[in-house]
Amino acid sequence: MPSERTCLPAERVDMGGYTLTENAALATRNTLRVDARAKLLAEIRDASKLPELLDFPALRGDRLLVLGEGSNLLFTGDFDGTVLAMATRGVQVESDGASARIAVAAGERWDDFVRWTLGQGYAGLENLILIPGTVGAAPIQNIGAYGCEVAEFVESVEAWDTRERRVVTLDHATCAFGYRDSLFKHEPGRYIVTAVRFVLPRSRPLRTDYAGIAEELARMGVDKPAPFHVAEAVVHLRTRKLPDPAVIGNAGSFFKNPIVEAALADALKREHPGLAVWPQPDGRCKVSAAWMIEAAGLKGVREGDAGMSNRHALVLVNHGQATGPQLWALAQRVIADVEAKFGVRLEPEPVIVGTQGA
Repeated sequence: MPSERTCLPAERVDMGGYTLTENAALATRNTLRVDARAKLLAEIRDASKLPELLDFPALRGDRLLVLGEGSNLLFTGDFDGTVLAMATRGVQVESDGASARIAVAAGERWDDFVRWTLGQGYAGLENLILIPGTVGAAPIQNIGAYGCEVAEFVESVEAWDTRERRVVTLDHATCAFGYRDSLFKHEPGRYIVTAVRFVLPRSRPLRTDYAGIAEELARMGVDKPAPFHVAEAVVHLRTRKLPDPAVIGNAGSFFKNPIVEAALADALKREHPGLAVWPQPDGRCKVSAAWMIEAAGLKGVREGDAGMSNRHALVLVNHGQATGPQLWALAQRVIADVEAKFGVRLEPEPVIVGTQGA
């Protein structure tokens, strides 16, 4: 007698609110363009259908991977489970004039949302423009750029709790945000983010003191910047420094800036005066991973089609046909060489999925 799984058609089947595809190709669903497959791909358009989907016989007992735009992961092999792709849409606004509470569906594109907020006259997210991915992924990673983190503007996160089998609303404190960190990373697989609620003001002090923004504004001839000016400056900076995933496969910054004890940061700074060091509120220091990678001679290095970008030392790139294991092998080489030279161990930002990862 055939199993329930083998009874599933191999074609894409619309179940009303979600679709199912067996043995699904994932090369176009990850920005590193790694050729991988999933046993089952489920695309959700209606978050209220999640309980029904998760009760589907073919999913019972399966490993589950929630996927947005695939901009923060590396497949090192096929995924022997169900990939859940969030394709929900919608934005709801409650405004008192000075600020707004904005609830956004998890499947909305992050960059589209940032540009929408700027068009509506809200401030806060301008430094986070042009980051790939979905709104639902933003709080999981606590995305950040140019001196800002999304956590500052997240009021709460709505999610399906797979353990308690109910919709939960997690307030800001419960989300336990940290540098590229959150509750969701410490309890992987428990929560499926369905919406994020932001609080954005009409006016706030702008962050222009980080990574060349002030210099870019000066080049633009702007001496009294508004949020949209800062966003434009960030777009210019990111476009110049970071390779476009539409042109060459990459997942943005592949390594986190390490946070080390102050004594180690001081010793590194004495030995390497060019190393960028940023003091942290807890007394430790964040040090520049990009600077160490470049100083270790790894910027632009290439092994077959796996490489480190020659435009930005943090970016792992796929020059064409690199496999997931080849990309991961190069990442491990970078980790080993930096640790040998500086005594600091780098951690990857993306989730590693497959035989070598989750």
